[in-house]
Amino acid sequence: MLEKTAGHGLLAGRTVLVTAAAGTGIGFATAERCLEEGATVAISDRHERRLAETAERLGVLAVPCDVTDEAQVQRLFDTVTERLGGLDVLVNNAGLGGTANIVDMTDEQWSTVLDVTLTGTFRCTRAALRHMMPRGRGVVVNNASVIGWRAQEGQAHYAAAKAGVMALTRVSAVEAARAGVRVNAVAPSLAMHPHLAKVTTEELLAELSQREAFGRPAEPWEVANVIVFLASDYSTYMTGEVVSVSSQHP
Repeated sequence: MLEKTAGHGLLAGRTVLVTAAAGTGIGFATAERCLEEGATVAISDRHERRLAETAERLGVLAVPCDVTDEAQVQRLFDTVTERLGGLDVLVNNAGLGGTANIVDMTDEQWSTVLDVTLTGTFRCTRAALRHMMPRGRGVVVNNASVIGWRAQEGQAHYAAAKAGVMALTRVSAVEAARAGVRVNAVAPSLAMHPHLAKVTTEELLAELSQREAFGRPAEPWEVANVIVFLASDYSTYMTGEVVSVSSQHP
């Protein structure tokens, strides 16, 4: 079994906000790794009970937020910047999946996935840049997916949303560079955690695992390690990049 990487103070003195961080997935792992790297961390999620439990477990500021609601997004950023004295790093982790073939997919299914996964990332990125760019510093790290590059049956809405996140990352990076703000993304494939195991068939999990060079899913903290790298000063000349945390990339 892999041992989790020890912290090295890579984010000491930084304030980090991670969206969709309640539970056991990449968001939680990222919040935990940022704490281990010395950051002051705030988390958000639309599931208030799980958010409160996660905040108590980690000992961090928690602000409920549904990223499809602009008023809630504004309240999130206002609260974090006021309570913590600013914001250095935003990790856009909020996303929503689902499975439906195009011929059966409803407008509502399409719109819901796009609104959470792509437009939610846009709303939070916009709010972060409005805070970071006048200060002349800051980092945004978006959670994309290898599905933004490759086709998977039943995932047209999710693939379109994640491809959009990749494009949003590149354009945001160009616009923010003149202010000294960096915007990058990670593209994981399969990061195993208990909730995923409940909503995904064993057959699909096995198929996706076999596609990977290591023949196994990533641990959420392995994805979080790459997010920490992109948030840290070890990546100061990287912006507009989508870093694959998977062997499934072009």
